[in-house]
Amino acid sequence: MIAHVLHRLEIAGAEVLASDLSRRLSDRFRFVFFCLDGVGPLGRTLIHEGFEVFDLYRRPGVDLRVAGRIGQLVRENHVQLLHAHQYTPFFYAALSRGWRSWPRILFTEHGRHYPDPRKLKHILVNRLLLLRKQDRVTAVGEFIARALIRNEGIPARRIEVVPNGIDAAAFESHSPPLSVADQDKTTRDPRGQQVRQELGIRPDQLVVLQVARFHAVKDHGTALRAFGSALQRRMESGSAGQAPPLLLLAGDGELRSDMELLAQDLGIAKYVRFLGVRRDVPALMAAADVFLLSSLSEGLSVTLLEAMAAGLPIVATDVGGNGEAVEHGVTGLLAPRQDHARLAEHLVTLWNDPSLRGRMGEAGRQRQQARFTQQGMHERYLAIYRQMLGQETAQEPGSGGPAG
Repeated sequence: MIAHVLHRLEIAGAEVLASDLSRRLSDRFRFVFFCLDGVGPLGRTLIHEGFEVFDLYRRPGVDLRVAGRIGQLVRENHVQLLHAHQYTPFFYAALSRGWRSWPRILFTEHGRHYPDPRKLKHILVNRLLLLRKQDRVTAVGEFIARALIRNEGIPARRIEVVPNGIDAAAFESHSPPLSVADQDKTTRDPRGQQVRQELGIRPDQLVVLQVARFHAVKDHGTALRAFGSALQRRMESGSAGQAPPLLLLAGDGELRSDMELLAQDLGIAKYVRFLGVRRDVPALMAAADVFLLSSLSEGLSVTLLEAMAAGLPIVATDVGGNGEAVEHGVTGLLAPRQDHARLAEHLVTLWNDPSLRGRMGEAGRQRQQARFTQQGMHERYLAIYRQMLGQETAQEPGSGGPAG
């Protein structure tokens, strides 16, 4: 029995990884889910599919009852391995063992807070109380691994990088990448055509897409300012006869209303569509021409990998693992955090050069297929599970590519 320990089963990177991994390996292991902060929509889906999902009802602050509840569920369900996603779930999973060394814990770090200072208290607690010899640590990218070494005091030899990967089939284009001038109802991916018709987008109209929850770390304000600046430059350049570009923002969250007001203040509200939560992200990507990501911090963004699989050129901030996914000048263009002027320049560069969009999109697709596949990720986690459960000879924990 393997138990995933998470904050809440939202439809987000770490949670989707855990759920897909459990579905994929359900013929080999039995999985349950322990949620600190509520079941969530993905949790309800998993329950419907037959998985057991437990809500631990964490209270604010350090809630020692959660550790006790995990310990009780471990005993009742005969859990042999706790797979903790993110630091707080790892903290409670480790506390649940007391001074015992069982069950073993696999700690996977998916992202980091911003700012992310080095904390001596964390380093001491991690080394002395939480991490045991038989436990393992994985990071979804090299940036995350370096943060664990620097800010959590976890030795490099204990960390293995297992890059995020996706199943690209749903995102692969059904038509070759073409310039906007050549795209019409017979050449664009049919899914993209349908979305464009639904949203009233002209065939020759450029579309920029950002898919992210409206949270401070995603910094939609910078995305709006960058798009507004790029839009102004395009209109001033003599492109008045062409349909102005559109920015599509898919997602929801506590800052959505603030961003709607900002779009109005910037005078670009009629060029921005707030789409809310969408279940047809592959179709949205098929309708888009450029993918934008304006985050302050990222691990290794699954949505970015999906955009690459869809053949979209990327404009993104050079934070976290974005530079591991996007090769600047080859598969996309990167800019410093909160630098809306540089992001705007990159948008204009891609808007003005259809062939560059096509080349970068195809290079991104190839990079995703070569480095970031779901199959490769699942195979590595399967090997780690088997090693930790004594089903095969374990290799040195860092041999899969730890950060130095």
